[in-house]
Amino acid sequence: MTKVILKRKISNRVLNGHPWIFANEVNIVDGDSTGGDIVEVFTHDKKFIGKGYINPKSQILVRLLTRKKEDVINEDFFYQRLLTAWKYRQQIGYTENCRLIFGEADFMPQLIIDKFNDYFVIQTLALGMDVWKPAIVAAIEKIFSPKGIYERNDVPVRELEGLPQQKGFLSAPFDTKIIINENGLKFVVDVENGQKTGYFLDQQDNRRAIQHIVKGADVLGAFTYTGTFEIHAAHYGAKSVLGLDISENAVNQANNNSALNGYADICKFEAVNAFDVLKQWGKDGRKYDVVMLDPPSFTKTRENIQKAITGYKEINLRGIKLIKPGGFLVTSSCTNLVGPDMFLEIIQMAAKDARRQLRQVCFQAQSADHPIIREWENTQYLKFLIVQVL
Repeated sequence: MTKVILKRKISNRVLNGHPWIFANEVNIVDGDSTGGDIVEVFTHDKKFIGKGYINPKSQILVRLLTRKKEDVINEDFFYQRLLTAWKYRQQIGYTENCRLIFGEADFMPQLIIDKFNDYFVIQTLALGMDVWKPAIVAAIEKIFSPKGIYERNDVPVRELEGLPQQKGFLSAPFDTKIIINENGLKFVVDVENGQKTGYFLDQQDNRRAIQHIVKGADVLGAFTYTGTFEIHAAHYGAKSVLGLDISENAVNQANNNSALNGYADICKFEAVNAFDVLKQWGKDGRKYDVVMLDPPSFTKTRENIQKAITGYKEINLRGIKLIKPGGFLVTSSCTNLVGPDMFLEIIQMAAKDARRQLRQVCFQAQSADHPIIREWENTQYLKFLIVQVL
């Protein structure tokens, strides 16, 4: 097996167990290899670190799959990893809908598997994981006997690995619009054309967190996508709910979800640019009891981090200005480069500019089926905050 020998000075990230090894951390690649091959990784003084897959076309040269020398990377290895991940989800109570594999946090770098009752959506985002896709599909079939498996590899990050963007069935074809249950509500998941894998499971716990603050409230939601937070608000007793999203398709889905749950009279959605509308409504003096903001990631690169900070501050400033004294702001960030402390600081800056005082109700991360490993910052990406605006 090809051996990858690291330089004397390597990142603490590697020493702390993170599976990424960048090309500039490697001293020698001893032996022949092609992209996707399994290699062994050693320190500069030949101490074994682990086994992983290599891709010379990627800045991340090796992604480790195991730190155990005795492990053999084969079909059974992936079957056992999936079995272990499923047992963990069962232990913590995520059985119907869950992120079955959360990449690095489940020691399966660049693999995402979402489970929507009896249907599965897969993303293999690196060449070395894509090579093992047949083994992964076989493991899903063996463990779950699923009704369907779909691939959502239509993401630009694959091109950095020399892979094409693609999507399609990995099982017999099925109706790709699936109805799932969450917190007593029903939602349509469009696994073929929805964002990411079709649904944001990472907020499923956070959607329950609004249940007390929305009772009897006039609620405004921005960046609503298919209306999950807004429909939860209606379900938990809101007096009125308005959701905003720039996508006509998302708004149509949100209105359909609202009707599916019997809340079409209470919960409505409009296709508008939320940035512009919130600014104008602030000038108009509109006020709400609860404002909910769930914007998309504002940056994927450190070069644009300042723009992301400015964007988060501005959107939260506009949201705060729309809230009645004693009302609540519900706000999120899925930009992993904006850490929890930075996010809280941004919200505080927005409140200061709005001349409002905040009182924290709760501050949470993604749902527990998206595990966090503290030393690996990319596993803790979602920040969810509820504050009272005084």
